[in-house]
Formats: sequence, structure tokens, C-alpha cells
Amino acid sequence: MYEKKIPKDFSCGISITFEIIGGKWKPCLIDSINRGIRRPSELAKKHPLASKRVLNLQLKELEAYGVVKKVIYPVLPPKVEYFLTEVGESLLPLVDMMENWGSDFMDAFYKKQEDIHAESMVNEPELKG
Repeated sequence: MYEKKIPKDFSCGISITFEIIGGKWKPCLIDSINRGIRRPSELAKKHPLASKRVLNLQLKELEAYGVVKKVIYPVLPPKVEYFLTEVGESLLPLVDMMENWGSDFMDAFYKKQEDIHAESMVNEPELKG
């Protein structure tokens, strides 16, 4: 696992939660595995904007924290599947709340994105050529 040079402060629950599921794809991976998408290739297809390397790293981190369990089947070619552990299942209400909040805020988010983009276009200095 990647170790940052700046020490982390785990004196509050939010920092611990963010350490475990903080990452661009971790909540999405937890949700996908819960919905039955368990193979690495299926997870990559479900999240095409994520590189396979990033998905693999985040799955390894989730496995290290006991959120997911990796099962390697002894067949040729090797078959790998991920399953939620009890710890992973305990995170489902939080992941569901994140999904619901994001869905409820989606229209306002897109509007804010448009406003930010329009503002950056107005404030961008003209290129002289």
C-alpha cells in the first residue's frame, strides 16, 4: 500500500472511515461487489473511466482493511472473485447514503459545474498569438 510521507491523524472516526473507503472508486467497488459484480474484468467494464491499475490498487487496499475477500479458484486460467466481508457489509448503509445524496444533489451539481465552467471561461485571459 502507498504510504504518504505526512503522518495521518486517526483521532476521529471520519478520518478512519475516509482512510478505509476514501478513494475515487472504493465506494463504487463496494456497491458493485454487493450487486454481484465480482470479477476484476466485470468491475473494469462497470467502471470504464478507472484504469485497471487503479481498480486493482483500491481492491488491494479494501482487502487489506478486511472490507473485501479475494477468492482465487484453482482452475486454468485462474478465476478471481471478490466478496464483501462482514466489515464490508457494515459499510453498505454508508455507501447507500452516499449514492442517495449524490442522486438527490445531481441536478444542482451539474448546474454548479456549468456555472464554474462559464465563470472560468469569462475569467480566462485571452491568448495572444
